Amino acid sequence: MPFHREIIDPTDLNLTEQVVSINRVVKVVKGGKNLSFAALVVVGDPDHHVVGYAKGKAKEVPSAIRKAIEKAKKNLIRVNVLEHTIPHEALGRFGAGQVLLKPARKGKGTIAGGAVRAVVEAAGIQNVLTKSIGTKNPHNVIKATFDGLLQLREKAEIAEIRGIDPANL
Repeated sequence: MPFHREIIDPTDLNLTEQVVSINRVVKVVKGGKNLSFAALVVVGDPDHHVVGYAKGKAKEVPSAIRKAIEKAKKNLIRVNVLEHTIPHEALGRFGAGQVLLKPARKGKGTIAGGAVRAVVEAAGIQNVLTKSIGTKNPHNVIKATFDGLLQLREKAEIAEIRGIDPANL
C-alpha cells in the first residue's frame, strides 16, 4: 500500500510556532570566519491536530527562524488522535534515535522532554507518555517522533487493512 500524504493548507489554520534549537555554525575561510545560524522549528495547530517541522539557515537568527517557519508550513501532517490521547502505542525511529509514544489516561498530561514535547504539544495531544531512546540530537529526535506519529492509525483504517468489521476490534 503506497503512502499518500495529505496536502494541508496552512492559511485556514491557527498555527503556533516553537523554536526547538538554534545552532551557530562557523565556516573558516581564507579571509576569516563566516558565521551563520541554523534554526529548528516546530509549527502546529492543536485544535486540528496538524503539525510540521523544518530547519532554516541564515546569517541572522530571526531570518533563520522565519525561513524555518515558512518551510514547516509546507510540511504539515495530520495526526490521528482519540479525544485526548493517541489511539495506540508507536515506536518511531530515525538514525540512532528512537521515540516511544504510549497512550495515557485523561488527566495524566504530557510526559515528554525537549524536542518530543514541542512536537506533541504542537499536535494537540494532551495526554501521552513518551520516552526518547538513543540520541539526544534534536533533529533526529523530531524525525523519530514524526515517524511514530505517522504510524498512528484509526480503528476503521486498521479494520480495513485486516479485512474485518470495525465493530469486532
